Amino acid sequence: MDIRLKKIRIVESKRDLEAIPQGKKLINTINAHSYNTARRDGLFAEALQKGDALIPDGASIVMACRWLKAKSRPEERIAGWDLFEMEMDRLNRTGGKCFFMGSSEKVLALIRKRAETVYPHITVETYSPPYKPEFSDEENRAIIEAINRADPDLLWIGMTAPKQEKWVYTHWDELDIRCHTGTIGAVFDFFAGTVERAPEWWQRHSLEWLYRLLKEPKRMWRRYIIGNALFLLNVMREKITV
Repeated sequence: MDIRLKKIRIVESKRDLEAIPQGKKLINTINAHSYNTARRDGLFAEALQKGDALIPDGASIVMACRWLKAKSRPEERIAGWDLFEMEMDRLNRTGGKCFFMGSSEKVLALIRKRAETVYPHITVETYSPPYKPEFSDEENRAIIEAINRADPDLLWIGMTAPKQEKWVYTHWDELDIRCHTGTIGAVFDFFAGTVERAPEWWQRHSLEWLYRLLKEPKRMWRRYIIGNALFLLNVMREKITV
């Protein structure tokens, strides 16, 4: 399946995000990197577009949609962190159970510890899957059974894109849940404190990507230097095609 910013449905504001009905809903994010990846990965493109909501986790997506006069024209960037805070605050007010699937035992332990203080009315359960590109059938069954057994009120999947989106999309019908599910890989590390998020000034000025590049140049240079140039090229191609 192809993906085109001109045609896909994207959540346009935080108000619209808050208005998503309760129940079994899959919420994904899209930024320049995931858009580039989806252009060459059909299953990933399908996973992003077949979810219940897609939020613009990047100022580049917001600007590109306006320039393309796209079907959806987001008013603002909505980061995965914004989704996380909104959903966790809402659940903390009523009380309930949240399930984190992904990352390492070390990160999950830090998440559980911090959640005790920040979200005292939320019971947190976690599952750390094997660290490998693909899971066996047995490993997939174990993950699905753990989630279904927990019967959470909120489910977070954190295995980095595109793995997390493709996994949830592929196994969506096997998940016997009744809650919102968000694919927010980097947020696991932000909340655990193992990765520092850009200060607010950088976020406000749409420079969070530059902050991450400066902090981790060896790991991020390809994603942001080559990736940003590729994003501009892909958007220009959309502009001149029908």
